[in-house]
Amino acid sequence: ENELSADIVEKYDYPAADDQAVANRYILNLDHPSYGRFQSIGFPIHMTETPARLARMAPCVGQHSGEVLEELLGYSPADVETLEFQGIIGATRSAPTAALRPRGIATNVAGADRASPAKALDGIRVLDLTVWFQGPVCAQHLADFGAEVIHIERPGHGDQARGVRSINAVPVADWNQYFLVVNRNKKSMVIDLKTPTGRNLFDRLVAVSDVFLSNLGTESLKAVGLDYERLAFVNPRLVYATNTGYGPRGASKPAFDMTVQALTGMMTRLSEPGQPPVYLGLGAGDAYGGLLSALGIMIALHWRDKTGRGQHVDASLYGAQLLLAAPSLQPYLATHSNFYADQRSRREARNPLWNRYQALDRWLFLCLENTDENWEGFCKAVGCDDVAGDPRFGDDEQRREHSGALIDILDAILVERIAADWMSCFADAGIPAAPINVLAD
Repeated sequence: ENELSADIVEKYDYPAADDQAVANRYILNLDHPSYGRFQSIGFPIHMTETPARLARMAPCVGQHSGEVLEELLGYSPADVETLEFQGIIGATRSAPTAALRPRGIATNVAGADRASPAKALDGIRVLDLTVWFQGPVCAQHLADFGAEVIHIERPGHGDQARGVRSINAVPVADWNQYFLVVNRNKKSMVIDLKTPTGRNLFDRLVAVSDVFLSNLGTESLKAVGLDYERLAFVNPRLVYATNTGYGPRGASKPAFDMTVQALTGMMTRLSEPGQPPVYLGLGAGDAYGGLLSALGIMIALHWRDKTGRGQHVDASLYGAQLLLAAPSLQPYLATHSNFYADQRSRREARNPLWNRYQALDRWLFLCLENTDENWEGFCKAVGCDDVAGDPRFGDDEQRREHSGALIDILDAILVERIAADWMSCFADAGIPAAPINVLAD
């Protein structure tokens, strides 16, 4: 009621049952020819003229090898068959398809090479009416590749991110590191859009620009005449891009990276059982949403080159963060099993060879597929032949069944040496692992 940004920290069953997630096609309801009815992560970007579509399910291995060779390279079926027989292109078996089931360049610094590099987006002009992080980082991606990005700021203090004192670790002039990291390669222009003169000036800029980008609320934009319908009338070729909190359909309310992340179920999936939900931090949803927004803009520009028409693109925090959660959210949507939604202890890892372990000085992450070959190689590398012969760990199923006991044994082994020693040992054996570093590292 007071328009404060807050959300309940939910589990995965929230987005799975959320009408807004379905209405915005962030969650799809599908019918698979062999699996049956299930849910899937959908499309985090909205485009009015060229929306994403589900044309087919994920293909089988090598399913389209022959098709690609025939259509793009002119190979004959006999050529394809020969390559398949030789094992060059692998399997080319077909698979059934299933349809969606409907429901409801920057100035050179001193000493830099002065040769002007090619700029992929040279000639593209972006009006960047964004604040904070998600919108600005989207525009920065475009600017980094040569687009002329004009950051339109409000009179006075400009973008709110310039004045966040709590994170102003390195104050320089009127920016801090938070603002610096997502606003490079841009121009800044102040326009008072609450005045008729300011709006007229902005219209003239819109008429000669390619992209309008904003993460302000739709009501705020409409109040100053910057809604899609009006700007599309000013410039029919304009790509009008928004970064909403929860998608262009349904509820509209203030949103931050952490409040949207709370709704996705991701927070309750992290940390050890019994511990409070964990915010992933780092502006991860903002950063990911900005990347998706830049992708949507590029797709819309490609479409415009083919048709001459612009369109409205939306990439939201909600859609981006649901996709960010895909490795655990997707199996939950397909099965609705809490195994994929609940916090799980490292001592309950189904694969003890894919887990965190504490060395003498720091933690490390071991990432090995649970195969007999990998198990034998690991035991040889760490010098635990007695463990290798333990009948409880004789094959992958037994190691999974007795994972708690095996994790206890590996804890006792790996804590005896520093992480650097283990990393050298693992590198020699071709074992993928990494120390869990702090930022200073």
